[in-house]
Amino acid sequence: MRLERIISLANVTVRHRFLAMERSLRAVGCDLPLDVIPYDDRRFDLPPNSSWLEDAEFFAFLAREGARPVSRKYLCLTRSNYQFVDADVVFLRDPREVLAPVEGFVISCVHWRDPHHVLTPELEAMLRRRTTVWRQWLFNSGQFACDRALYSVTSLQAALLEPASLTTALQNPYHEQPGMNWLVLRTGVAVTSLMLQPHLMESTWAGDYPGDYLSYWKNPRTRPYLIHWAGLGNREDRPIDRLYLEFLTQEEQRQWREQRDTRHRRSRRLGTRMRGWAVRFRKGLRAFAKAWSE
Repeated sequence: MRLERIISLANVTVRHRFLAMERSLRAVGCDLPLDVIPYDDRRFDLPPNSSWLEDAEFFAFLAREGARPVSRKYLCLTRSNYQFVDADVVFLRDPREVLAPVEGFVISCVHWRDPHHVLTPELEAMLRRRTTVWRQWLFNSGQFACDRALYSVTSLQAALLEPASLTTALQNPYHEQPGMNWLVLRTGVAVTSLMLQPHLMESTWAGDYPGDYLSYWKNPRTRPYLIHWAGLGNREDRPIDRLYLEFLTQEEQRQWREQRDTRHRRSRRLGTRMRGWAVRFRKGLRAFAKAWSE
């Protein structure tokens, strides 16, 4: 694959993680342009050689159909020769060198092992009709690469409106992972996993390294080329978390911690209110049942 661009998805909420990702990319020597799909209108000033990647027609289509903002990520399937990463990624090696020997659609995650959050009944049924080893094709929608455009904007919209796509890709109430897998795998594009034979790259998921991580990376051939904090939140209690913190200034780290702690406090307050509502509901239900039985 001849990599030509890096694509990401961001808004101001993930600004600090995005900055760490961009700086790690430049630190490994990759000077490719960084195209950023706006998650919504809450934007920020991008670093040099980065620009917002927009398509007003496609974004308007998603809004009309009630798709979640993260579905804007599907736009990258209309591009070619790119590496997509979420903002919570740090590069360890130049992706151009890693991807040069491979072609097609390239994945580098552990969803072959952990298919949770990826499958819907429609997606699993489609894959089971094609092969008994379908799990090898499953991937995380926050890290993948492709050397060809799988859709035009017009054909992508048409695919999303197909009945089988609606609940999996367009109107999934939780996230975009099943939809991205559906849209890619329905095309029949050849999929190469860097986790499996003959590559056997070590895990790119930060969750697989609760303690020491360098001991797994002694072989330069199998050392991961990026680390993704998918589903782990903004933690800093593990050694591997230092990999992104070191790309932030002291002031940026302070801002990042302040924002993280504010979100945690809001989540705890919401959780407390919801538990209170649940207790009151159960008490009311018991009172109603008692009155009805009398």
